[in-house]
Amino acid sequence: MPTLTLDLPRLHTGQMEVWENPARFKVMACGRRWGKSRLGSLLCIAVASKGGRAWWVGPTYPVASVGWRMIRRIAVQIPGCDVRESERMVTLPTGGTVQVKSADNPDSLRGEGLNFVVIDECAFVKEDAWTDALRPALADRKGGALFISTPKGHNWFWRLWHEATGDTWQAWKFTSYDNPFLDPAEIDAARSQLPERTFSQEFMAEFIDDAGGVFRGVLAAATATPSDGRRGDTVYIAGLDWALSYDFTVLTIINANTRELVYLDRYNGVDYSMQRQRIKAACDRFGVAGIVAEANAMGKPNNDELRRMGLPVRDFTTTNSTKADIIENLAAAFEQGNIRILNDATLIAELQAYEVDRLPSGMVRYSAPDGLHDDCVMSLAMAWHGASAAQRKRATVREY
Repeated sequence: MPTLTLDLPRLHTGQMEVWENPARFKVMACGRRWGKSRLGSLLCIAVASKGGRAWWVGPTYPVASVGWRMIRRIAVQIPGCDVRESERMVTLPTGGTVQVKSADNPDSLRGEGLNFVVIDECAFVKEDAWTDALRPALADRKGGALFISTPKGHNWFWRLWHEATGDTWQAWKFTSYDNPFLDPAEIDAARSQLPERTFSQEFMAEFIDDAGGVFRGVLAAATATPSDGRRGDTVYIAGLDWALSYDFTVLTIINANTRELVYLDRYNGVDYSMQRQRIKAACDRFGVAGIVAEANAMGKPNNDELRRMGLPVRDFTTTNSTKADIIENLAAAFEQGNIRILNDATLIAELQAYEVDRLPSGMVRYSAPDGLHDDCVMSLAMAWHGASAAQRKRATVREY
């Protein structure tokens, strides 16, 4: 079988350690931007250069596209290489192939004999894609596999990593700091902005047992004293999450001077006109300087009505991105001891149950567990978002 001599991109020390290891099955838990995708794509091309058949398998095609772009970028530099975009497959002059596949339908992975497979973002791939389809495909050629992923709790990828010992199986853990081509200052910046557990999982490649949790130190922060109105020369900021029937409308008010929650009102089954009167009465008692209010769905027209009633309402449109921003800021406030909240059973239960899930696309999604509510969390997150902006504004004024 013919082989090719290739001039491949440079690998750093950690990547070379995995490349040179003779184990048949290699399991890598890596922090973001360590370079696991580059290593996997180069290994696939190396197998194909010897006439072998390699697959790159991702949890979905959008995620697998990362591998495809790297594989294609290398392949187009090889004279005589055939690149088929529609099939996401490259065929080298040796007859060897690399093809990109999706694991969202494990049955589609059956029927091929393989020399090598990379399972990208393995923690998000269904286990039966490996056990029922890919592992049998390696049998007749005694092929190898590279499992690469950022951790996601104690799932089957964790079990593979934990049990990968001996000559046939090997495991590694690399943090984002272990990539010498990545500026450590960028990682440090992420550390200062993300909740500790999120950073530990995404950048330090830690297998967090309660990876779904978001807020830490909730009970320790539940020491604020409730208030029924304005106290002295104090800036108050409110957060407002709208609902009508199933969910709850929640109004929270934060003392921006002391960074503590002093008021929480939660109710449902009340028509919007009565809700607006109730919200206005509470905000007038505190003389709130600003209200950060949900603007999705019926939020915008209700916010417009509140503005006509003289309240300082600022619209907040909830998207996956904006939600992540305010939730992560609130989580950081709890971790750093910068916020105090009321000892309210519903609020505490929502905060303790709140979850984060990293999507196959690499984005994160924050939400309450199925069947539970997150109205108090969202109202508090919007109030803290507004209070933080007020604190920054006051600090800027003081500097002058």
